[in-house]
Amino acid sequence: MSNTEEIVRIAAKGDGVTASGRHVAGTVPGDRVDPAGQVVPGPHHAVPPCRHFPECGGCQLQHADDAALRRFVTDRVVNAAEGQGIAVGTLHETHLSPPKTRRRATLHGLRHKGGAVLGFKEQRSNRIIDLRECHVLRPELFALVQPLRELIARFAGRQPVDVSLTLADQGVDCAVTGIENANLDAAEALREFAQARNLARFALDEGFGAEPVWEPQPVTIMLGRTPVPLPVGAFLQPTEDGQDRLAQDLLGYLERAGTVADLFSGLGTFAFELAVQSKVLAVEGGRDAHLACKSAANRNGRPVHAMHRDLFRNPLQPADLDRFDAIALDPPRAGAREQVDQIARSSVGRVAYISCNPSSWARDAKTLTDAGFRLAELRPVGQFRWSTHVELTSLFVR
Repeated sequence: MSNTEEIVRIAAKGDGVTASGRHVAGTVPGDRVDPAGQVVPGPHHAVPPCRHFPECGGCQLQHADDAALRRFVTDRVVNAAEGQGIAVGTLHETHLSPPKTRRRATLHGLRHKGGAVLGFKEQRSNRIIDLRECHVLRPELFALVQPLRELIARFAGRQPVDVSLTLADQGVDCAVTGIENANLDAAEALREFAQARNLARFALDEGFGAEPVWEPQPVTIMLGRTPVPLPVGAFLQPTEDGQDRLAQDLLGYLERAGTVADLFSGLGTFAFELAVQSKVLAVEGGRDAHLACKSAANRNGRPVHAMHRDLFRNPLQPADLDRFDAIALDPPRAGAREQVDQIARSSVGRVAYISCNPSSWARDAKTLTDAGFRLAELRPVGQFRWSTHVELTSLFVR
């Protein structure tokens, strides 16, 4: 064993790394590797539960046990902060979503002479892994893989097909791109498929935007005990347990804030949670999401005022922000550089920042700390189990 090196960490893309900086795919901390690349598994090297690993791009870290996975998620977040010279206050326990809890996913399909394939794409490839099992999807979603495979074999052309699945209050919402609803027989067959599978909605996108062909009742998603209309393709947190964790953190971070501006609010995922203790301004640039939030707030009498505004091109200014006791924001992966610049110039004392990208978050966090904020609380979150995709919640106070 003297000529072997120990894996000491997992890099951002999932490779194990030795103390000397050598990257070795398929390893976790505690494994050892010899000069020829032979790996001796350590105590945290798990047996992958899925037959499709490691080819399937849906997972990168099934060979890591929970301890190694939790350490990876934690290190990604903490290292991002420390890389910007930001001191972490209270570091909360890392949250990991359990297996088979993903309630939304996009699968890829292709018709071929013998039928069709449907699944995630192979790592760093466009080849589709034909799913025969999946340990991340909710069972309600995976149960549709075989029926959808048969549907693709029957109706798809030669072009690839994308299938978006989301578990809504009424059942599974399914949107398909790449199948043409060209005649009445096909249209009727698709409706019969949706009805037979008890789908909440079945939508087709033939190149002009997704249009429902089956929706027996309006599709909603429960957010903060408020049923909110769910537009086709709308963003939703990937797991219920993860969303609950993020929301509970926000409620704690912003306790006793009478007024809160929820920026990049989407459907109102956190606005409706915060509304139990605060008056909330929900600001969103996506028109469909904004209208869904607005109608749900009005219909259910929630203290949420929805504003349609592009915060990248037209961020709220310090004079606008100073009217609020606290700010909550959950921007896309690119972060919120323009809006954070204005928050830094404001007099707001508390900022709760949820992020799905530790790198862009750390850049924005540096702007806030340079303006006199400190990172008081931080929680790493791994909703995309066995993936290198990492999220977090954080609280900044002046």
